Amino acid sequence: MIIAQISDTHIALNTPDAAQRMRDLERVIADINGLDPIPDVIVHTGDIVHHGDPDEYARTLAILENARPPFYVLAGNKDNRANLRNAFSPFGYLERESDFIAYAVDRFPVRLVALDTLSSTSNKGDFCSRRVRHLIELADAETAKPLAVFTHHPPFKVTVGPESLHFKTESAMDELRRALQYSGRVIGVFSGHVHRAATGCVGRIPATVMPCIATTLRKGEYPASVKARPVYYLYRYDPAWGFSTEARIVAGSP
Repeated sequence: MIIAQISDTHIALNTPDAAQRMRDLERVIADINGLDPIPDVIVHTGDIVHHGDPDEYARTLAILENARPPFYVLAGNKDNRANLRNAFSPFGYLERESDFIAYAVDRFPVRLVALDTLSSTSNKGDFCSRRVRHLIELADAETAKPLAVFTHHPPFKVTVGPESLHFKTESAMDELRRALQYSGRVIGVFSGHVHRAATGCVGRIPATVMPCIATTLRKGEYPASVKARPVYYLYRYDPAWGFSTEARIVAGSP
C-alpha cells in the first residue's frame, strides 16, 4: 500500500501569492498522477485553505478532483469545519452530525484514522475527553488491521522553530498520546501544521511531520534549486516492518 500525504496548501484567492499556492497544489497532484505505481490514496492533513471561505474550498476541490487516487481530508486550524464539511460531504466519509471531523477508512490493508485536533480558541491543537473516547471507539470498531493515524497538529514537541509545543497545553497533547497508544495497533502518525519536516515518536509509534505544500510559506533550509519546488511525502507499507517514508520533490518549474 502507498499513501501520499499532502498538507498545508493554504489555498487563498486574495493573497499576493494566491496563484503560486494554487500552482503548487496543481503540480503536486500532477506529480502524484504520474507515479508508477500510483499511490492507493491521498490524505490531506489540514490547512486546506487559508481563510475557511467556501470559494477557497471550491477552488481547492477543483484541483483535487484531478487526482487519480481517492483523496481524504481533515481540518487544520485555518479551516472552517462547516465549510469544509459542505465542500467534501458529497464524497461520503464525513459525518454531518458530528461536532468534529474525525473518521476511519476501511478500504485498504491499513485502516486510516483521521483525527480532529482543532481548538475553538487558538491556532494550537486540542484533544478533549470526547475526542479521546471517539478515537478509542474508532480503534475498537475493527481490530484486525494496523492503524495509520493522521492529525493536523503533531503529537510531539518539534524542537526546531520558535516554539516546540503545538497544542494549547501539554496535558491536551498527552491525552492524545495516551489514546494513540491504547490499542497497540497504531503503526504510524502523520501530521502537518509546522510547515517544516520533523520526526518524533509517540511511545514506540513513529511520528512524521511533512513540510507545507505552499512553497511561499515553507520553513527550513532548502537548496536554491528546490525552493520553488513543492515537496510531499509518500509512505509505503509493508506488513513485515511497517511504513517507509520518501520525501518526493516535484519536478522543476515548467
